[in-house]
Amino acid sequence: MQQQITQRDVWKAKHRIASVVNKTPLIHSQELSKLSGANVYLKLENLTVTGSFKIRGAANRILKLSQEQRERGITTFSTGNFGMSVAYMAKRLGIPATICISERVPSAKVKVLEEAGAELEVYGKSQDEAEKRSYQLGKENGWAVIHPFDDPDIIAGQGTMGLEVLEELPETDMVIAGLSGGGLHAGLGTALKAADPDLSLLGVSTEKGPAMLASIRAGKPVTVQEHDTLADSLLGGIGLDNKYTFKLVQQYVDDILLISEKEIAEGMSYMFHHHRMMIEGAAAAGIGALLNHRINPSTNIVLVISGGSVDPQTVMDIAAKQKGWADE
Repeated sequence: MQQQITQRDVWKAKHRIASVVNKTPLIHSQELSKLSGANVYLKLENLTVTGSFKIRGAANRILKLSQEQRERGITTFSTGNFGMSVAYMAKRLGIPATICISERVPSAKVKVLEEAGAELEVYGKSQDEAEKRSYQLGKENGWAVIHPFDDPDIIAGQGTMGLEVLEELPETDMVIAGLSGGGLHAGLGTALKAADPDLSLLGVSTEKGPAMLASIRAGKPVTVQEHDTLADSLLGGIGLDNKYTFKLVQQYVDDILLISEKEIAEGMSYMFHHHRMMIEGAAAAGIGALLNHRINPSTNIVLVISGGSVDPQTVMDIAAKQKGWADE
């Protein structure tokens, strides 16, 4: 029988990870509020200890491992950010870890992963191929496979962000975040919709490989071809045997938008010029959608700034080309 994931699980996760995950700032963006006509707030998950929201789920899952599992070791597959969070937790707890990534993971993230101390294996041209390798290694070595999104403990961990939003801004009526495998939205939906079913939850996906949207349109999990994108964290399939996130995204997410590379770049540039922060493409997706009037504004909008794992030169190059946003 499939495990039900409830808001109580999210509260348990919040308690469990409190010593690892700092409460991230929720700041009001005067610039985006003026542009959209709504009150726009930014949830700065780029300021976690590993630079992304992924530490929430990774910490919750790994802290629940048995002593035997910790001694044997763990493996995961990642487009970068989840791998960094697993590597951080593994080092903190003294657990041997192997991170499988595809050839599409940007060099800036590969460098950070290498510096984190975990074993790194580059395999295949997509996250789906890296996933197969991770499960193969787990079976061969008796390692626990830490799934980056389709796992109840990961989902509950990501949902702790939603509890923080409600604690600080109970008037929130719309939350927008980049959507890929669905772990974040499944967690946010579990936390937020239990408090208010009418609170809107939006997903923003890249046009370069929107696996979740394609799956929802097909009525079942499907694979999609991946292409290079500024929002590399939004790449990756949802798994043909998806057990949790596909159904939870169907249940909780009110709308999914596809965003272009131009809109992603505009979001990254806007955040740099107006908030003096370098954020990755996936984190800028919601800003790009708002800038281009792709969203019908509510009164109080929270944009999840999901991570900051990006090559600074990439942001500088984009900001130079998108200079016009700085003058608005």
